[in-house]
Amino acid sequence: MEEYDAIVIGAGNGGITASAAMAQKGLNVLLLERHNIPGGCATSFCRGRFEFEVALHQLSGMGTVEKPGPLRMMLASLGVLDDLEFVEMSELYSIMMPDGFKLSLKPDKEEVIKELQDRFPHEKQAIEKFFDLSYKYANDMLSTFIFKDPAPSREKYPTMYEYAFKPASEVLDSLISDPLLKAVLSVYWGYVGLPPNRLAFPYLAMIFFTYIEFKPFHIKGGSQALSNVIINKFISHGGTVRFNCGAKEIKIENGKVKGVVTDDGEFIPARFVVSNASQVSTYVQLIDPQHVPGQVSREMRGRSLSSSAFSMFVGFDCEPDELGITEPTTFLLDNIDFGDRVINQMKKLDIDDQLLVLSCYDVSDPEFSPPGTCQANIVTLKYGEPWLSIPPAQYNKTKFRCAEAMLRRVEAIYPGVRGHIEEIEVATPLTHMRYLGHPNGSIYGFEQYTKDSMFFQPGRYSPIEGLYFASGWAGDCGFHPTLQAGLSAAKSIVRKLETE
Repeated sequence: MEEYDAIVIGAGNGGITASAAMAQKGLNVLLLERHNIPGGCATSFCRGRFEFEVALHQLSGMGTVEKPGPLRMMLASLGVLDDLEFVEMSELYSIMMPDGFKLSLKPDKEEVIKELQDRFPHEKQAIEKFFDLSYKYANDMLSTFIFKDPAPSREKYPTMYEYAFKPASEVLDSLISDPLLKAVLSVYWGYVGLPPNRLAFPYLAMIFFTYIEFKPFHIKGGSQALSNVIINKFISHGGTVRFNCGAKEIKIENGKVKGVVTDDGEFIPARFVVSNASQVSTYVQLIDPQHVPGQVSREMRGRSLSSSAFSMFVGFDCEPDELGITEPTTFLLDNIDFGDRVINQMKKLDIDDQLLVLSCYDVSDPEFSPPGTCQANIVTLKYGEPWLSIPPAQYNKTKFRCAEAMLRRVEAIYPGVRGHIEEIEVATPLTHMRYLGHPNGSIYGFEQYTKDSMFFQPGRYSPIEGLYFASGWAGDCGFHPTLQAGLSAAKSIVRKLETE
């Protein structure tokens, strides 16, 4: 029986980076993945002649060669940067409404401000104040958390201390009166999972800062290309990966990790385990209850599961400009009220006037789909609970009813799209639950209410010695944060070994 230094459960973003980083340092690492391909959310699937991107809308944190961002530097440290080709998006995002309103923003601070001021001249000063505040906040955060100021204080970082726990809507209301402008500036809430009246302002500020300063990117070949490259690097360092092989149990003795039992019943000893699964699944399904510390249960009871998503993947038999799609990322708005009504809509099965985001990768990368075609990923957020109560015999009928409603929303913005559909696939919260293994199909981990924001997250450590976490459930969600989570977990294990 081979004994490993570490076993990683799950080949999502955090799992593959943790595996590669530890193997790079010479550790003997085993990666277990229940699916037959790596990636988790960072993957793709094929229908007909299309390979559909599952989850990546805009990659943050890359930066350019001349001005590298933290993600670019991280991928370089793993030795995979030169094996990937990135496509810079020329637009930050676009907003379209059925009444003909359209607004497109470029990933440049001055251009964003000018475009918004041209469209909302009565809010000229407020727009400048909003972006100045967001940038001041982001710079305070970078100094404190990235550059690791050893002695942060309210006097040194007044903006961070003042705004850290304020809801985004409170900040927007204090600066801006135009409800449409507030909606335009807050659509990125869809990337985090909570509307602005419940979302902590730091998330909105940091999203704008990172996408503007480090530019939005996509990956040539989609996110599956990224997952494949990292897995190949892991294997080249001597790592072992088992696909179609999940974890059944994490063995604990005297408060310490002893190894993992696979779905096949094989016990594999290891000193460290890195779980890329949710904390809920790890503690409830993989560890005997007698070994779960009481503080863990209390902490999890105080948090709530994020929403899942209803997603439509569409392959068209024409180029995007023939459909009127001219931007890679477009938020479709029918209603600009982002208050509690949004949460109520997310808790219902049916799709009506809630926020949709449409990603068409072919706008930035004409080679993403076969010649003469394009594809779109259309998403709205939905909680998983209502889908769990649908009788199996009614599931397909419900799914297609919701898909039809989503398609009508898209047609209201892009007339005639239905006549160009060649392939279409639909994913519900149950789909996400099946493939990701997340409770209720939650795609953003725990909800990021102000009380659960980045300042209060439990992080990658566990009170069980030898157990670490590497996913959006132990920190922030999104591609950059989860890739970083795996690297951080690996560094913690390597440092522990080096100090012994």
